[in-house]
Amino acid sequence: MKKVFLLLLVSIVIVGCIKRDEQGRKIKNRLVVVATTGMIADLVKEIGGPQAEVVGLMGPGIDPHLYKASEGDVRRLSSADIIFYNGLNLEGEMGDVLVTMSRTRPVVSISKAINPSLLREPPGFKGHYDPHIWFDVTLWMKAADKVRDTFVEHLPQYKAQILERAMNYHHQLLNLHNWIKQEIGSIDKTRRVLVTAHDAFGYFGREYGMDVVGLQGISTEREAGVGDVNRIVDLILSRKIKAIFVETSVPRSTIEAVRAACKAKGHEVKIAGTLFSDAMGMTGTREGTYIGMLRSNVATIVLALR
Repeated sequence: MKKVFLLLLVSIVIVGCIKRDEQGRKIKNRLVVVATTGMIADLVKEIGGPQAEVVGLMGPGIDPHLYKASEGDVRRLSSADIIFYNGLNLEGEMGDVLVTMSRTRPVVSISKAINPSLLREPPGFKGHYDPHIWFDVTLWMKAADKVRDTFVEHLPQYKAQILERAMNYHHQLLNLHNWIKQEIGSIDKTRRVLVTAHDAFGYFGREYGMDVVGLQGISTEREAGVGDVNRIVDLILSRKIKAIFVETSVPRSTIEAVRAACKAKGHEVKIAGTLFSDAMGMTGTREGTYIGMLRSNVATIVLALR
């Protein structure tokens, strides 16, 4: 009898401790947040801090263009208080799942924070915007503002802490932006040509002053063909490019084909390193954070081209 009484008493105390707003809704002190890509998950962790339990769906080496939600992913999404995704068709295969989830919880596209006038619409991608916004740090700052405002809306009692974390991260991003400009500026202008497996670095090239050429287009859904390889090879020969790059989320074979075709025409071009494009590095490494990933990429590019 005593045990029953104690359990009843504990239940009453717990219920009494649950805070509610004016409409009687429970006020949460911590949110379960699911983010599609590693870059978004890292951003959410920085701003959400201890008020966010963050789950990232796509790990190292995963191509978001081709990613399909598993049953486990659907369970994780279903348990989330908020879902953050990139948008602009980056997670094209997950579109239907995200629409379904949006009926019962906030599903937030971080790219909605960016004025369309600032987005790229590449020639081969007419009618669609380039989704790789994280490669222009000034655009990522706007995405950070979207995450900040979402947290403030859903956790107003922690507004001061959220704003402080967001401001601190803004300063880190500004320092990163200035450092990238300085590093890329140290490369001779004639050598600022970035040849990669797919066209993920367009925003990077536009903001930091590089010519960017991808073997595949914005999306990796279509495999590169002979015409794509010949186009890149002609460019490499005409500009006497000495270094090209592979990406962690795209098969190395595409760039290997370019190198072999150049060699067959008497021009040696080296694969100068691996860049992180649509996915970050392993958790716990420098490249496993957004800032560390960009610093690693820039260091690899500068070492090869300067």
